[in-house]
Amino acid sequence: MLETAALRDLALKVLDDNKAIDIKDIDVTSLTNVTDRMVVCSATSTRHANALADKLVRAMRDQGIRPLGIEGEEQGEWILVDLVNIVVHIMLPSARQFYDLEKLWRTTEQFRKEHEN
Repeated sequence: MLETAALRDLALKVLDDNKAIDIKDIDVTSLTNVTDRMVVCSATSTRHANALADKLVRAMRDQGIRPLGIEGEEQGEWILVDLVNIVVHIMLPSARQFYDLEKLWRTTEQFRKEHEN
């Protein structure tokens, strides 16, 4: 089993090599116990989103890692690949803009810091 950093690096490389757009890696270890990191990226089409998810899953399986779950492949607007320590969100730009996961997690972190005292 790959360590979280190696798993993240592999996921980022696969996404980048396959032309994912605007890849963001978010550390959520202090915000949730569900996962350590979230990777968010955009795809140019539902076909591209499905191809990115497929290549990611294949690369992980080549390393002996089976995703815990894959959601959204049928619609293709937002595909989630759960790698336990890392959750990868592959989204069409319209879904990414609407849900704005980066802002959601950034806002959560800011809220937590403001209320720690």
